[in-house]
Amino acid sequence: MNYYKRAISYILPYKSTIALGIFFNILYAVFNIIAMLGFIPVLNILFDKKTPKIESKPVFNGEISSLGDFLKNSFNFFIQELEASRGPEYVLLLTCIMFISMFLFRNIFSYFSEFYLTYSRTGVSRDFRSQLHSKILELPVAFFSDTRKGDVFARITSDVGEIEGNILNSLIDIIRSPIVIILTMGYLLYSNFQLTVFTLIVFPIMGTLISMIGKSLKKDTGEAQQELGKMYSYVDETLVGLKVIKIFNASEQIKARFDDTLNRIRDLSLKLFKKKALASPVSELLGALTIGMIVYFGGKLALQGKGLSGAEFIVYISLFYTILDPLKRLSNSISNFQKGEVSAKRVFEILDADFQIKEIENAIVIDDIKEKIEFKNISFAYEDRKILDNFTLTIPKGQSVALVGQSGSGKSTIANLITRFYDVQEGEILIDGINIKNIKLSSYRKLFGLVTQDNILFNDTIANNIALGNLKVGQERIQNAAKVANANDFILDLPKGYDTGIGEAGGKLSGGQKQRISIARAVLKNPPIMILDEATSALDTESEKLVQEALEHMMENRTSLVIAHRLSTIQKADTIVVMERGKIVEQGTHHELYEKDGVYRKLVDLQNFE
Repeated sequence: MNYYKRAISYILPYKSTIALGIFFNILYAVFNIIAMLGFIPVLNILFDKKTPKIESKPVFNGEISSLGDFLKNSFNFFIQELEASRGPEYVLLLTCIMFISMFLFRNIFSYFSEFYLTYSRTGVSRDFRSQLHSKILELPVAFFSDTRKGDVFARITSDVGEIEGNILNSLIDIIRSPIVIILTMGYLLYSNFQLTVFTLIVFPIMGTLISMIGKSLKKDTGEAQQELGKMYSYVDETLVGLKVIKIFNASEQIKARFDDTLNRIRDLSLKLFKKKALASPVSELLGALTIGMIVYFGGKLALQGKGLSGAEFIVYISLFYTILDPLKRLSNSISNFQKGEVSAKRVFEILDADFQIKEIENAIVIDDIKEKIEFKNISFAYEDRKILDNFTLTIPKGQSVALVGQSGSGKSTIANLITRFYDVQEGEILIDGINIKNIKLSSYRKLFGLVTQDNILFNDTIANNIALGNLKVGQERIQNAAKVANANDFILDLPKGYDTGIGEAGGKLSGGQKQRISIARAVLKNPPIMILDEATSALDTESEKLVQEALEHMMENRTSLVIAHRLSTIQKADTIVVMERGKIVEQGTHHELYEKDGVYRKLVDLQNFE
């Protein structure tokens, strides 16, 4: 699959601005030629070179092939008449003004060409990032368990940047450069066919030699950059791991590694300097050789009466040099397409990622739980590791069920399955007898509130974090939710109260404060089913007490599934389910299980709790 072709297709919505960019680029190329041609009379006056006199005003005969001669003779006749009536000094002033004006228009058209083409390019980058972000929001949580989040971040930033730089920029250069090259080369061929053909033979040979030197420099620059990257990495590791380095007496080892990199950077820098020192004089020599050959051949033609005048030759050389940059851009653009395809592939891997969470046609819409939640013979595995094995559990409406057990016993997997972050592989989950796969996903998710140990908050105000997903809710409801979560008092003590910004990931708040805001958010949603995933495990004793009170208020008369690490927080649960290796080994109230003297009691005793 040609991923760069797919990337290019994203520019189609901007075809009108692309067309404007091309139009202004044509005007740029035309005015560039006109500006240079308009300078010929100036050079003729300066060098006291008289253009052969034209006896009468030229008349166009209607043939396209003679249009160039007609325009050239008409301009020369105008200058001739003007010089006769006003004098050469006036012609010099007027042509200089015309020359400057043409260059002004040329640069204005160049600006608009760049503007419209850049508008299109940046629009495509925005569209790519918007689609990637939307796709991330749509993809199931399971997708990101197999994909590194840093890699996804790289795709939405650097990979899209690579597409913009290597594919879209190259596409723009492929559109722009040929226009300048064709128009300018067309005039050069018309101006002197033999000299232009000779130049086209000589210049690519010299250009290739200069390019080879440049590529050699780039290779060594890349190696030096890699070593610099290592050096930065080692400095970062030293700063982060300074305590470990000191306690293990590893300073000499770390220093030796760093010094080796510094020596390699020095060697590469010396090698690069030698090539750079040679590159400039060699390139200048080759450039001078090229110009010398072109001047010699052009002069030889002039001496034979087949060449250009001095002024025309200077303009010829100047125009020829204006096509060198677009030629270089065109060459680089063609090679850059291959570089950009790698990034395009990585971006489209995300955009083409298949949904693992499917929604059937005509899915059922529900807005409440009436009787119960049932897990029937559930089995689930991550790759080759089985997490749940024939798991069966019923949660009656309004009851609180706590899942306990050692890490890896399958507790969090149950929470991920009931919320459809993952889909069951065997068995089924039912709400009031309806398989959750038959319920419309957006409707189903409205049934749930979620409070996790990570207390995920956003870089926004406290009010907006509590009202997440429902920003139209009034201040009174936000404050009431905060009161239930034991958060109102500390919020009012903040400088801006509910309008206080909490920083990235809530960094301006303590752990207990962040958790209570998460609880307030769940309270405001007021869902019929609440999932608590180790909601107090990361808190100190004082914060845990406040949060636990808030959780108990929130769970009153509400169907709740509680995953607990601290067993002191689930004494009041209606049912405690003890899990081991994906199976239920014990089930009952706190007192029933403690008296049973089984797995649960051992867990309790390990936490010095009775």
